[in-house]
Amino acid sequence: MSGEHDAATVRRVEQVMGFPVSLAIRGRHREDAAGRDAWDAVLASLRAAEAVFSHYRPQSWASRLGRGEVTVADCPPEVAEVLAIAEEARRDSGGAFDVHRPGADGVRRLDTAGVVKGWALERAAVWLTGLPDTDSCLSGGGDVLCHNASPGSPPWRIGIEDPADPRRIIATVAIANGAIATSGTAHRGAHLVDARTGAAPTAVAQVSVIAPSLTRADVDATAAYALGPDAARWLGGRPGTSGLVVWADGTTEVVGDP
Repeated sequence: MSGEHDAATVRRVEQVMGFPVSLAIRGRHREDAAGRDAWDAVLASLRAAEAVFSHYRPQSWASRLGRGEVTVADCPPEVAEVLAIAEEARRDSGGAFDVHRPGADGVRRLDTAGVVKGWALERAAVWLTGLPDTDSCLSGGGDVLCHNASPGSPPWRIGIEDPADPRRIIATVAIANGAIATSGTAHRGAHLVDARTGAAPTAVAQVSVIAPSLTRADVDATAAYALGPDAARWLGGRPGTSGLVVWADGTTEVVGDP
């Protein structure tokens, strides 16, 4: 996923939560102390989320919860919030999306990554959306959240990569205020599975979803991908969303009106 911006836009990037997080910012606070402080607050928020949810840190709350050492009630309140989002997605997808996923050994383990990335970025972005007369585009790991403070600001143009060749853009969407998230295997391999079977879908290569909320876009993109051949049909029934499904044979299907 890539974004275009003009010469009046300042870009910043930092490695957080295991992937590069980038910011494009324009308007009144693009280069002043308030803008820099907001960016620092975004990074601090993401690092705090990583400390709670990282499954690579044995002592994170999510790791301890997965091992049964603590209960949800013992954890910070954001753990219950994320699990509630995950449970709604599990029900809506008929179980294809689930943060309790079977591993190669058949044992179901807790993995909140399908919710946390978009949720954490959206939560952190409040530091940017609070800047007056300042537009921002926050991006991380295939998720993008766009905010325009002024009705006269041009929309952000977001490129959707070709899963077969990430150097190539297969579609561009314009977003003024809203989000787009992409789920696929181009960058991380076959890490996404249908939680009902534990198997990686083979019919679909990539799903991009546009929605008002980044949390919703991210979860729906992952759920649609997990549904494999039912990705476009399921996504078409999701109110307030649109998207692009790239099938395994390279053909594409537009859902809604991106």
